[in-house]
Amino acid sequence: MKLRLVGLAVLAAATLALSACATSTALNAQWINPQAGSRLPVKSVMVMGINRDSTARRIYEDAMVAELGARGVKAVQSYKTIPGDGPAEQQAIQSAVAGVGADAVLISRTVSVSNEVRVTPGLVAGPPWGFGWPGFYGYYHGFWSAAYAVPPSVYTVQNVLVDTRLFDAKEYVLLWSGSSTTVPTGSMQQTIQDFAKVIGATLAKDKVV
Repeated sequence: MKLRLVGLAVLAAATLALSACATSTALNAQWINPQAGSRLPVKSVMVMGINRDSTARRIYEDAMVAELGARGVKAVQSYKTIPGDGPAEQQAIQSAVAGVGADAVLISRTVSVSNEVRVTPGLVAGPPWGFGWPGFYGYYHGFWSAAYAVPPSVYTVQNVLVDTRLFDAKEYVLLWSGSSTTVPTGSMQQTIQDFAKVIGATLAKDKVV
């Protein structure tokens, strides 16, 4: 019994540390244009990722297109028609959007990246009182029994603030916007896929798509 309960305590501490490092995206706030009217919900979207890292841009656009497609939205990656890694001219963007027949453009860009130091409390687990060791003797003998200690851990996480906006493709009116924070701990691809799922679910919940 002692080993079992102490083992559970150690496992709980380890689980706490691991859960603190789990990849997560949280939506901070979102806004829907009250004058969007018949523009919503959108049926076809061009997805654009604004990122100096061309690989990250392509991974994001692929993930978001897949997420929107799973929700019945016809979506296309902007890199297929706007392949440049730098800023594109307005005319090039308009031509690309018109060329694929999209009625909206979804854009995501990183606003800021900050580092945060987090501390996971340590844990000291002594053997519990068992049957036959109540009261004084249980307390007395418990002092001499084995105990396990899990030291506190200190680690640094990144907070990535991302701004996502949905524009009408005809007049480029802002239809929806959302601010989110992502804490990446896994691979870039997994982090972006998790982000895309959160944004896709929110767009569907808000009846934007």
